[in-house]
Amino acid sequence: MKIALLHDHLNQLGGAELVLFNMQRIWEKSPIYTLIYDKKRLGKRFGNSIINESFLKNFPGSNKHFKWYLPLMPAAFENFDFTDYNVVVSSVSGLAKGVIVNPEALHICYCHTPTRYLWSDTHTYTEELRHGFIVKKILPPLLTYLRMYDFTAAQRVDKFIANSHFVARRIKKYYRREAEVIYPPVETSKFAISDEIDNYFLIVSRLRPYKRVDLVVKAFNKLGLPLKIIGAGEEEASLKAMAKPNIEFLGNLSDEARNKYYSRAKAFIFPQEEDFGITAVESMAAGRPVIAYRSGGAIESIIDGITGKFFDEQTWESLADTVIRFEHEKFDPRKIKEHAGQFDSSVFRKKISEFVKKSWQEFNNIKNDKVANKD
Repeated sequence: MKIALLHDHLNQLGGAELVLFNMQRIWEKSPIYTLIYDKKRLGKRFGNSIINESFLKNFPGSNKHFKWYLPLMPAAFENFDFTDYNVVVSSVSGLAKGVIVNPEALHICYCHTPTRYLWSDTHTYTEELRHGFIVKKILPPLLTYLRMYDFTAAQRVDKFIANSHFVARRIKKYYRREAEVIYPPVETSKFAISDEIDNYFLIVSRLRPYKRVDLVVKAFNKLGLPLKIIGAGEEEASLKAMAKPNIEFLGNLSDEARNKYYSRAKAFIFPQEEDFGITAVESMAAGRPVIAYRSGGAIESIIDGITGKFFDEQTWESLADTVIRFEHEKFDPRKIKEHAGQFDSSVFRKKISEFVKKSWQEFNNIKNDKVANKD
């Protein structure tokens, strides 16, 4: 079984890239195909990997501003040649699922979510753009074209894996396809329970609109309680401008420093609707409870009253009310960490490896049955 790995773009490190990294650990000799690759950012994770970039790497500014070339992405992915591979395993939240494999090959897609800006977030995506009037007028027809392409591309996939039941339902709704659920990997062994708990709440997040960090800042402005925010992004300046002195922005930290903040927080705040929510599981791996918005993948990873608490409305008032009533002393760090263990990277690798082997066997059995019936 000769396997190729496929990823949308390798220019940042997030949950999707950790999925790819763990796939690479299973199939170490398998090359990776991707739109673009930023070796300076990701060389520590993928420095020994064989990386094949698309023709977009030759375009001006593509490394940092690859979204400029959105209309060319379908062609870039379709240009990859997978003729020599039996199996293509893709890690996808964008258009990479549209690659063309040979008729005798199997394409298994690990879908982080149906392409957000084409489906679930398409209206807010256009509204949040900070570009000019002309771009906002041109974009909707382009998204309509890409939405039709994305649906067609999804039909090329032989088998889907979803990173949560929440995403599996979206795959069914938008692509009309069934999906197996395998939760994404979390490196739980890197987190430890601390004997000391400090007086602060914590967020670890990219500072982007859909992460709803603004909601948390508003709540803690009113509460006056200490809040620490780890991460950076396009909303950093506006969030800092609205935050009061009890809120501290720490930027991007090393894994070691970040994990220490996880382990000493009273609780981790998770205000957004996520497809799964790796940071929430990281907090639990450090033995700390999570205060989360009751929606999306968080419902599947957090046990209310045991590993965290939910708030029901995505408003600062609902969050503030939950924080005021929250008693971190009632949570057992050992039970929380034990729960997080089911999402460990080793569990993911075992499940994904077994799924690919089983799917390849089924795929071959179907081919052999067809040949036998012809004879």
